[in-house]
Amino acid sequence: MTSNEFAEAQRVMPGGVSSPVRAFGSVGGSPVFIESARGAYVMSTDSTPYLDMVGSWGPALLGHARPEVIEAVRQAASRGLSFGAPTRAETALAQMIISRVGGIEKVRFTSTGTEAVMTAVRLARGATGRDLIIKFAGCYHGHSDSLLAAAGSGVATAGLPGSAGVTPGAAADTLVLPYNDLAAVEEAFAARGDQIAAVVTEAAAANMGVVPPVPGFNAGLRRLTSEHGALLIQDEVLTGFRVSSAGWWGLEGRDEGWCPDLFTFGKVAGGGMPLAALAGPAELMDLLAPVGPVYQAGTLSGNPLAVAAGLTTLTLADSGVYATIDAFADQLSGVLTTRLTEAGVPHRVQRAGSLLSVFWGEGPAGAPVVNYADAQAQDTALFATFFHSMLDQGILLPPSAFEAWFISAVHTDAELERLDAAIATAAKAVR
Repeated sequence: MTSNEFAEAQRVMPGGVSSPVRAFGSVGGSPVFIESARGAYVMSTDSTPYLDMVGSWGPALLGHARPEVIEAVRQAASRGLSFGAPTRAETALAQMIISRVGGIEKVRFTSTGTEAVMTAVRLARGATGRDLIIKFAGCYHGHSDSLLAAAGSGVATAGLPGSAGVTPGAAADTLVLPYNDLAAVEEAFAARGDQIAAVVTEAAAANMGVVPPVPGFNAGLRRLTSEHGALLIQDEVLTGFRVSSAGWWGLEGRDEGWCPDLFTFGKVAGGGMPLAALAGPAELMDLLAPVGPVYQAGTLSGNPLAVAAGLTTLTLADSGVYATIDAFADQLSGVLTTRLTEAGVPHRVQRAGSLLSVFWGEGPAGAPVVNYADAQAQDTALFATFFHSMLDQGILLPPSAFEAWFISAVHTDAELERLDAAIATAAKAVR
């Protein structure tokens, strides 16, 4: 049934999907079409239940269809789906974000993480009067033109377009550097510091597999940008309100005593509905229209249904939720390491807070993965075998070796036992 559904979808949508990774291109086969979801499980259209480790790519912190979230959205929908006007709920959600994360005084809502980061980059250029942006190879910040620049070789190499339709001119204002290489950033600033508007980085990289920042890397970016009058944009679309109540900054920057100039949030902040945000100090945020000269707008920004879902999700995401997810991530990492090692499968499990992924092959087994080149050196064919074995056992993983696994607060000991058995079987299939 799934293959027929996929064929039908391919006739009317490019690749049969609305976002490329869903097409199973890197693992082969036809994607699972989902009919419904509840708790830690999704139900396919052929009535097969799957234990879900995708979590809608991050938002399902509390599990799917949390009753309180559904009721909040239902009540909001009963009052109207969209107004194109301010609401008190927007103010309440902004206040909640400000209360959780240091250095934030104002918030601008958008509908997607792409929009939030695109706006942060525009704001950085408007604030500094400079054009160049530093990003890191393997870090994904949405599909705006300048941030799809591919990785170049050497230090401070001008980016080349990483997608058809992106002009060389758009990519030329992006410098792509190796992640976790502070020396490369220092060299770029030494050469072109008066042209660099901002450094944009994932707070902890999770789009090349999970690659945490090495100790001092993010703090070093804060130091260098401050010294050279550039802004630091910390992209917490994935990590924000997922790895702690204050995101990755709450695990690192708060204790170390620094803040980026701008944050971007998404995923958990919208509780599973289309919502993202840009946030920072008032002096920067007030450069946005209608107060300042940097224009940004969106008809559905601050949509009342999405705001209701986000506000309820953050209200429910207390310390107990984060403790539960952290404990499960720790146990699951141990299970993966044990079962893959028992089967003789070369690998490395890496974590950033509760985010985790597996890197496959002798390369990662020999040394930690610290950048995109390391991540690309893994044997992704091993993951494809593992993925389909897990799928056959009713476990839905992200269909790419370069994606993080997502845990919810409703993954329990029963789910861990099921994962343990399935991972043992899949490890033998890989071997």
